[in-house]
Amino acid sequence: MFTPARQRGSEILDNPGEDPALALRSLRDVALANRFFGGRRAVLAEVQRVVRALSSSQGTVGKSPGRITLLDIGTGLGDIPRAAQRMAARTAIPMTTIGVELVPVLAQAAGTACTHALAADAMALPFADSSIDIVTCSQVLHHFDGAEAERLLRECTRVAKSAVIIGELRRSWFAVGGLWAASFLLGFHPVSRHDGIVSILRGFTGSELQRLVERATGCRAQAHRALGFRVVAVWSPSHRDIAHT
Repeated sequence: MFTPARQRGSEILDNPGEDPALALRSLRDVALANRFFGGRRAVLAEVQRVVRALSSSQGTVGKSPGRITLLDIGTGLGDIPRAAQRMAARTAIPMTTIGVELVPVLAQAAGTACTHALAADAMALPFADSSIDIVTCSQVLHHFDGAEAERLLRECTRVAKSAVIIGELRRSWFAVGGLWAASFLLGFHPVSRHDGIVSILRGFTGSELQRLVERATGCRAQAHRALGFRVVAVWSPSHRDIAHT
């Protein structure tokens, strides 16, 4: 009743010909929404869990854990990598963050928040297999359907060494109403308001996201709800069904 059928919709900023200045303006709204509505917090909670596990496995008595690498696909303004690096620093764990955006001007804008930022296609990442400790991808998957969505998930899994963390919007009429009302209070651009509502209607339930990940990658994924009408899926590339290898 409160979960609408998944819709395709059309987001204005999905048009590659849109003005980069408008995209940057909208990305500021996305970062603000991540901060207040739980998108950043949902992903960081999982990053923290993985970082702790990695530092425990790497560290020995009298020796600090090695540097951890984190790749954020569709990084926007780099708010998630920046927060992850600060979180790791509080526990004296060195972290290198890499933000990826398709459009060069957007990648350049993320450069101040990430250790490295580059323009690259998420469907063909310029990284070797199993070369990145943690791969995160927040509110990107819903932009794709069918084979493209599965390809993105496989590419995330290919480059990840320890964990892939997908953060997504949980589809709900309550979320639609909440975003619409809050967007005026937070001063969102009308394009951000429109695209945000379309994004929610493109979102996932936990079971939908888990099935999609497992079908695409053959990995055993865990998906759960998070505050702010979010859903997060986490998996390890090493936990893969033999049939998919």
